[in-house]
Amino acid sequence: MRHLKAHRRLGMNASHRKAMMRNMVTSLIEHERIETTDTRAKEIRRLADRMVTLGKRGDLHSMRLSLKTVRTKTAAKKLFDELAPRFKEIPGGYTRIVKIGRRHGDNADMSILEWSVPQVSEDSSKKKEAKKEAKKEAKKEAKKETKKEAKKEAKKEAKKEAKKEVKKEVKKEAKKETKKEVKKETKKED
Repeated sequence: MRHLKAHRRLGMNASHRKAMMRNMVTSLIEHERIETTDTRAKEIRRLADRMVTLGKRGDLHSMRLSLKTVRTKTAAKKLFDELAPRFKEIPGGYTRIVKIGRRHGDNADMSILEWSVPQVSEDSSKKKEAKKEAKKEAKKEAKKETKKEAKKEAKKEAKKEAKKEVKKEVKKEAKKETKKEVKKETKKED
């Protein structure tokens, strides 16, 4: 009977298993997603969810407890400053496991372990707003440019038509004068 044997042994002794779990949780915090075997992902998920819960508590004691597991201070800072606020409204289930098939070498089931709520940074939202504003400005400028160009085109058209009319009038006057001259000459000859 398998009583009181709640965790997976993962084919390694306790110290090796603990070190591997700490390393993988730290990598998950730093890189937001890791690719590993299904059984390791299921085991790491437990520890990662605990770390987020500590991050949500946010006090000094929680920070020290998380540093027992998380390897680097930068990862712990990211856990408390970025990840914990992201999961503020969620009571649990901070990670998800996505199965991606089998590994070529040993045919082991592989999966991706990632945070369930995607990263939305303030910078990206600011960039999106800036892009929207830039597009609006570009549209306004384009409208202004098209209006200016339309006015210029209208002015050019008006000038061309005025020139054509002037030329027509000049031609008409020239014809009239030539007719008058021809009449005068014909009268003089008669």
